Amino acid sequence: MYINKEQIVSYIKKLAEPKILVIGDLAIDEMIYGDAERISREAPVLILQHTNTKIILGGASNAAHNAATLNNCQVSVCGVCGDDYQSGQMFDAFKAAGINTKYLIKDKTRKTITKTRISGSITTSITQQIVRVDRQTNEKISEETETKLLAAIEQAIKEHDAVILSDYHIGTLTDNVITKTVELCNKEGKVVVVDAQKHLQKYKNVTSMTPNLPDTQKSVGFELETEKDLQRAGDKLLAETDAKSVLITCGADGMFVVRPHGNYTKIPVFNKSEVFDVTGAGDTVTAVYTLALAAGADPAYAAIIGNIAASIVVRQYGCATTTINQLLDAVETL
Repeated sequence: MYINKEQIVSYIKKLAEPKILVIGDLAIDEMIYGDAERISREAPVLILQHTNTKIILGGASNAAHNAATLNNCQVSVCGVCGDDYQSGQMFDAFKAAGINTKYLIKDKTRKTITKTRISGSITTSITQQIVRVDRQTNEKISEETETKLLAAIEQAIKEHDAVILSDYHIGTLTDNVITKTVELCNKEGKVVVVDAQKHLQKYKNVTSMTPNLPDTQKSVGFELETEKDLQRAGDKLLAETDAKSVLITCGADGMFVVRPHGNYTKIPVFNKSEVFDVTGAGDTVTAVYTLALAAGADPAYAAIIGNIAASIVVRQYGCATTTINQLLDAVETL
């Protein structure tokens, strides 16, 4: 495939236009940092002297944050949180990021999804994670909460150009929520992109999906070792879901875009550099890819722009975001 750099630049500049709705398992990452002081007398564990705490948008919230830094905060989230201390932290984090929480529903029977990472350091070493504590309710949302969520989705879709279904399999995206969302998007002519780790066959008639290589292998039931394997896997997913395209992210091997009628595009990794942290890079790809599709890019060009964005965020620690200016700078070095 011939790549036109001017066309890439044109689509990147249009990323600020589409309005994005993110539906899924909204979460926050609580990052607690401290200096290692000594070993405790109570147990063989480190005592950390607390230095600072950061609240970062994670899970489906990270996809929303990535979109918001590119489209001037024209992003809404639709999902469920608890009625607890962590929900307050989540609302504050969304507010700071300029993300609309009008369609975020509180459910006092559930925990706000929170991943707490405790990290320590000494003056002669880098900061390293010591332990992670997860707070979440793994059961599906209740029928009552689902009814409220479906009503919110019906209203929200009309106000946005594209929808991201971000499924971390923590109970928000029930079968009814998935079916209703896709039906409404198709009826209203909206782009709908799926980011899910499993059960990809549940997502029928979507615009696209962005599974990574391991999750694609699990879904199709065979190893993906060659380009022919990727073609076969993509064709299988298209046949099972009736998606218009599939973007398979392959880590250090780039990306592979599959469209109907044997239309394949292999995309290498751009701007290779030292990788610091791949946390949240998949959310970045999905957010940028969705924005580009909504801005009129075909799947191959949208994937290229998503690939460039991923090459930027993996150089930063934790869930990171990028900007249009950073993307434009990165294109110049291609």
